[in-house]
Amino acid sequence: MTIGLLGFQTTIAAPVTLSGIGVHSGSPVSITFQPAEAGTGIVFSRSFADGSTVEYRAVSSQVGNTDLCTVLGTSLARSVATVEHVMAALYALGLDNVVVDVDGAEMPIMDGSSFPFIEAIESVGIVNLGEKRRYIRVLKPVRIESGASWSEFRPYDGTRFEVEIDFETPLIGRQSWKGDLTAQVFRDELSRARTFGFMRDVERLWAAGYALGSSLENSVVISDDDTVVNVEGLRYADEFVRHKTLDAVGDLAMAGAQFIGCYRSYRGGHKMNANALKALLSDRTAYEVVEAPVRSQRVRAREFVAVNVPEFAPWVG
Repeated sequence: MTIGLLGFQTTIAAPVTLSGIGVHSGSPVSITFQPAEAGTGIVFSRSFADGSTVEYRAVSSQVGNTDLCTVLGTSLARSVATVEHVMAALYALGLDNVVVDVDGAEMPIMDGSSFPFIEAIESVGIVNLGEKRRYIRVLKPVRIESGASWSEFRPYDGTRFEVEIDFETPLIGRQSWKGDLTAQVFRDELSRARTFGFMRDVERLWAAGYALGSSLENSVVISDDDTVVNVEGLRYADEFVRHKTLDAVGDLAMAGAQFIGCYRSYRGGHKMNANALKALLSDRTAYEVVEAPVRSQRVRAREFVAVNVPEFAPWVG
């Protein structure tokens, strides 16, 4: 690989706020990205009307429900849901240390993609903190299967995603996206891909208390006759697999560190992504924690060296 990986930790240059509604709750919600010191990690801080707060570090061990979205925390009343689109933006832009203040139960869905978060972060800028960044480097294949679905990590000199989906509807069918992940690639090829769903599932989801904020403003909706309901159509011809890849980026960001390796999946989703990450992190022979050998801005993947880490390192799920 010739793509250099960032050798130093980063944060945002100034606070920035976004407001919208939760896609499942339908309730108004605001979030503020706050700069944080080196070693903080990505932290979600939820505030309540009574003045209390709860914090979750965005790591595998804090992930709860993954049925329809990725949730931090196991208590429904105090969890933070739908974090994957935010996490994808933070991960792709190489942000290590940010506190995300939120005044509701889930992230605002915005337009159903990561692009509004990318724009907000780029509007304030990113700063180098001068402290070495650590990566998780995959050393051997780790694979999980569930029926016809599978996900796996493989060694690779860079950060790569290979995601394939297969839906019975002819509108989607079998689609795949493959590529090395950089901030520019994510911005250009993945960030604007929106979440999607089927009209036939709407009443069932509403009855279960989900998708109450879903609309044509924040979701690609597929009709019963297998056409796109949204007047503007698709943003990419294969927007569906690109969004699934976006989700995978956000879910794997729960490693608590950037990773060096290739992630592959077939008919995956939030649960498969989360379980594959847990399988990797539970096998201490499958990965090593590395950092740049010298204080350098950009380092090639193969030049990183292994370091000793505490037994209860934050990225161990």
